[in-house]
Amino acid sequence: MANREDESKQKPATQIVTGGRRKEWTGAVVNPPVWRASTHLYDNVADLRAGVKNNEDGRFFYGRRGSPTQWSLADALTEMEPGAVGTMLYPSGVAAIACAMLAVLKPGDEVLLTDSSYDPSRSYADAFLKRMGISARYYDPLIGEGISDLLTDKTKAILLESPGSLSFEVQDVPVICKAAQKAGIVTLLDNTWATSRFFPALKNGVDISITAATKYIVGHSDVMMGAATTHEKYWTQLRRTAQQLGQVVSPDDAYLAARGLRTLEVRLKQHEQSALTIAHWLKDRPEVGRVLHPALPDCPGHEIWQRDFKGSSGLFSFELADGDERSRAVFIDALTHFGIGYSWGGFESLALPVDPEKHRTATEWTMKGVLVRLNIGLEDPEDLIADLAKAFEHYNNSL
Repeated sequence: MANREDESKQKPATQIVTGGRRKEWTGAVVNPPVWRASTHLYDNVADLRAGVKNNEDGRFFYGRRGSPTQWSLADALTEMEPGAVGTMLYPSGVAAIACAMLAVLKPGDEVLLTDSSYDPSRSYADAFLKRMGISARYYDPLIGEGISDLLTDKTKAILLESPGSLSFEVQDVPVICKAAQKAGIVTLLDNTWATSRFFPALKNGVDISITAATKYIVGHSDVMMGAATTHEKYWTQLRRTAQQLGQVVSPDDAYLAARGLRTLEVRLKQHEQSALTIAHWLKDRPEVGRVLHPALPDCPGHEIWQRDFKGSSGLFSFELADGDERSRAVFIDALTHFGIGYSWGGFESLALPVDPEKHRTATEWTMKGVLVRLNIGLEDPEDLIADLAKAFEHYNNSL
């Protein structure tokens, strides 16, 4: 396997394949074996005492701190994020968001969240953090340099999500992070939509990059997992907080996530290509008002996507311009190749009714039609388009 210096020179596709496959994790085989263990044994009491002091991946201590299976995956995710020193794994994306925020906030602090935040992030901030004496305020996702006007002495963190996972506004992450850094405020980004492959978060000024690995990293809709990756400044407190909260993922889940990771490059490219094909087709449909896909000019923040992103993934929304809740349900229920279910990033296509106006406090949602969110999977896009065309027939008949 390549050494660390060689790894930094590798192309992203190669890095995805080779990352985390150091011989100390894999031995003589291609994939890291599954180390199922709660108890790690020591040769003697002196080794036992030393184990307490050496808190780093690669040092056996107890199953809660992981084994080569988990260490290998964390290593691979760190290598994919330029400027990172470490990654912590969590049993879900929400756990990663929650624990990362707890690592940098304390009672009396304030956190700013984008108004396009994932609903569980809002719920966590408005309920759990509030009980801990941490206040939350929301800002317009398109605020850009205006974020400076919202910062106070109490503001200690900003949680960004770009693009938003319902309404897909693309934030000016570098500008927001620059303002935060100047004020000594930590920035956290939910980077699940793009992953570090399409948006290297730390390189763009983010302090902690968070991914619901359940989605594109795993890629097969069979594992729940989250990850938080950071640089030197916040690594120790991120790691300690996760350990103090008992956060750990099973070696079996880590193995499946690592296996999914190896095909991330080809899957993302196919998701991107198919989603763009379908988004452009939808844009020409008379029933559709707007298509909220960051790579299309109609999407708020499209010019920022063009500037900062290396690609687009398979998740986007579109507006049924004359629809209501009933006709939207008719449309979704008529689909065959699109399942109805939460999550995204897997091989299967999904369709959901989404209502961003229910989750807005800092901005007003002005779109008059109703939204459908699509996860474009790995099916043939022609079959998916035929399925959507059939659903439009049912939809039109319902009006």
